[in-house]
Amino acid sequence: MTPISMEWVAAFLFAVALIHTFTAKFFERLSHRHPEHAGLFHLLGEVEVVFGFWASVLILTMAWFQDGTEAMAYAESRQYTEPLFVFVVMVVAASKPILTFVISMVDTLARLIPVRASLAKVWLGLCVVPLLGSAITEPAAMTIAALMLAPQIFRSQVPERVKYLALGVLFVNISIGGTLTSFAAPPVLMVAGAWNWDSAFMFTQFGWKAAVAVLVNATAAVYLFRNHLGVNSSVETVPEPIPKSIVVVHLAFLAAVVAMAHHPVAFIGLFVMFMGFAQAYERYQSPLILKEALLVGFFLAGLVVLGGMQQWWLQPIVASMGPQTLFLSTTVLTAFTDNAALTYLGSLILDISDEAKYSLVAGAVAGGGLTVIANAPNPAGVALLRAGFADASIGAGGLLLGALFPTLVAMVALACL
Repeated sequence: MTPISMEWVAAFLFAVALIHTFTAKFFERLSHRHPEHAGLFHLLGEVEVVFGFWASVLILTMAWFQDGTEAMAYAESRQYTEPLFVFVVMVVAASKPILTFVISMVDTLARLIPVRASLAKVWLGLCVVPLLGSAITEPAAMTIAALMLAPQIFRSQVPERVKYLALGVLFVNISIGGTLTSFAAPPVLMVAGAWNWDSAFMFTQFGWKAAVAVLVNATAAVYLFRNHLGVNSSVETVPEPIPKSIVVVHLAFLAAVVAMAHHPVAFIGLFVMFMGFAQAYERYQSPLILKEALLVGFFLAGLVVLGGMQQWWLQPIVASMGPQTLFLSTTVLTAFTDNAALTYLGSLILDISDEAKYSLVAGAVAGGGLTVIANAPNPAGVALLRAGFADASIGAGGLLLGALFPTLVAMVALACL
């Protein structure tokens, strides 16, 4: 099989993976209807498994029609730093001392806001934490926000439409909330070096506009589902106080992992030391989210493998558009492929104008909440929040509808301010 035909096979499998992503909830329902095959249907219903599964099919297909050496060479040529980093930062950021520290800060801020405490906490989780992602990276912000919001919004007593709206706002705000700096948002990171965009440039051109959109989205969402946030929906506090020294060490591990985000040897080494420290002080830990983080890493690794062979049709589309068309089209395209992949392809285009550069990145981050695959931290949010939805599964259609309004807000802010 020629390289060109293999590219067509990869494009076909990518389309199949997309369809599978949108129908994952269907397989989850089948697991309840056919208990004799519940394990298989439950596996196929795991959104985080989809791209890893079809990436494996691609590698096996390459090995069958070409040879195993070429297939393995392609798999090993992919860059897996991001999946590895997301796995590590999820586990560290979700550790009990860090989550307890963040919740205590949120409780303190909530008392300063002249509204009901439950409303203030949710607003902070949808507004302040996503903006904090510009400092601690978007995957870490997603992990913290999801764990904070889970007992407040994503619970059985809250209507599904409210949960999907909250999920859409969270995903969109995380996607645009990381644009205040040049290192926190994956789609920005892909072009920052190539186009010499530093954090000062990002804040003046993107960041403050994104902050306005985040504020509008969070405020509107909390107002709309204010009646579903009762006084008893607050996050439970830890009975036994955690020593400050333990918290400081955990925060230091998180800071070091974020600082070494582009150096997998370093942050994996830090992670091993973190695991040892967590085990040594197990009494101050809740179970680490290793399973959830591994599934997310598997999802992103699969996206890297499948997405690596889509450049032949994506790049000509991106290169052929004017700035305004590019902005709108990129927002839509992001729903069907990772936004970092789109901006990376844009960075390869020669003589791209400054207007087109802005439009490409603005569209990529604005559309980052439309689907699970649109932005790298989204699978982390799905893994941590899906238990609160019907059938313990998040429907692609529900997420899309929930994200439409906050996406439009982000588009208006980035295009008009």
